[in-house]
Amino acid sequence: MTDTRTQRVEPDAGVEETAERADWRTRLQSALTSGGTSTPETAPAGPRPEVSAMPTPGPNAGGTPAPKQPRKARLRLSRVDPWSVMKTAFLLSIALAIVTIVSVVIVWSVLGTAGVWDSINSSVQNVIGGTDSADFDVENYVGMSRVMGFTMLVSVIDVVLITAIATLGAFLYNMSAALLGGIELTLSEDSH
Repeated sequence: MTDTRTQRVEPDAGVEETAERADWRTRLQSALTSGGTSTPETAPAGPRPEVSAMPTPGPNAGGTPAPKQPRKARLRLSRVDPWSVMKTAFLLSIALAIVTIVSVVIVWSVLGTAGVWDSINSSVQNVIGGTDSADFDVENYVGMSRVMGFTMLVSVIDVVLITAIATLGAFLYNMSAALLGGIELTLSEDSH
């Protein structure tokens, strides 16, 4: 096995050796032979050689380059941070609670505007045979205030439960990943 620090750097074939490039080459050779202990003060003061002047090796020396294959990497999800899972689950459950409350307000407003509650009241009056419309009012049982109170209660319980279950799930995943190795993913670059 050869030590890469002691390899001799040969000039590239077909590239004209300029004084600046020769200076860089000698400094590189001295840095490689001294074990890489060169300091920033020993770097040449002038600009570096232009990249276009240096030859670039290709996969095929004289032909067209081979088509690029998308790179793939096999990774293993070995641990999930429970704190970040808890924060994310809390935020998503708050969003779900807001969506639930807004949707209940919209549904109950549409039902009230469409006259559903009046229709239910008249149907119940016909069934029980009462003549007074004040005998039964469905909004006493499922009015907006009662439904919104119930929705708020369910939303708060939902936030607590979703956050707790997601955090518990992160702990359980970490324990199972310690035993079984976790979920293995194969990721690849986009081929476009």
